[in-house]
Amino acid sequence: MSSETDIHNTTVPPQPTLAPNTQIPDFSLSGKICLVSGGGRGLGLTLTEALLEAGAKVYALDHLPEPTPEFIEVQQRAKVLNTELQYRCVDVRDTDLLNAVVEAIANHEGRIDGLIAAAAIQQETPALEYAAKDSNALLEVNVTGVFMTAQAVARQMVRFGNGGSIALVASMSGTVVNRGLICPVYNASKAAVIQLARNLAAEWGQYNIRVNTLSPGYILTSMLEMLFVEYPERREKFAKENMLGRLSNPGEYRGAAVFLLSNASSFMTGSDLRIDGGHAAW
Repeated sequence: MSSETDIHNTTVPPQPTLAPNTQIPDFSLSGKICLVSGGGRGLGLTLTEALLEAGAKVYALDHLPEPTPEFIEVQQRAKVLNTELQYRCVDVRDTDLLNAVVEAIANHEGRIDGLIAAAAIQQETPALEYAAKDSNALLEVNVTGVFMTAQAVARQMVRFGNGGSIALVASMSGTVVNRGLICPVYNASKAAVIQLARNLAAEWGQYNIRVNTLSPGYILTSMLEMLFVEYPERREKFAKENMLGRLSNPGEYRGAAVFLLSNASSFMTGSDLRIDGGHAAW
């Protein structure tokens, strides 16, 4: 048994160092087939590019009839990265088409390894004025659409027996209420996504399928910029509500996306990864 002196005199062995430009293997997605719903633009496209840089082949699913110019740029860059980005026009509310497209991808590739479900819509309306049809429309995309996308992918993961990782994009709004932003149904939808992921993780763990959520804070996207045109005072107000005193940009969630779909998070499931600048930690 070592004495106290022995412990204090123990020399810590030198830590191995990586050669320049050497990737950390656990974060590699080389050879993986990943899908990103809502991957045609915005945050979804940014996360798509991160998966490509980690080595994955990615299929972006989006309701836009044609990919955006920004998407085409990322698609061209994928070739330089020695991988591939494909586009499929799919509305997550069309369950039959969604399942057919996902199955066709799985049949072609012989596997599906990962999913980021980022498709969502937003509506700011006071609760006393919210129409049932508007509430149902938002929940159909943000909750049912996310669920059906995860289900379609999980079915293929089970069929091929390789397991996989699913990340559902939720929001800090699923944990806290955004002060001054009147979005009762959107916030409820994101809370539902967080709880949905826990349940899917519980059911699908037996198939080696991990399910987690990514909960961003305020992201400076074109959608938020348009909101600031109508409510310019919110730009400064929103920034002050977190501990870093600023808004985030889409690129700050790239590492989280790769982490959640790679072996770096191999023992993580049923969890919510909230990245909000400390907004919900006050």
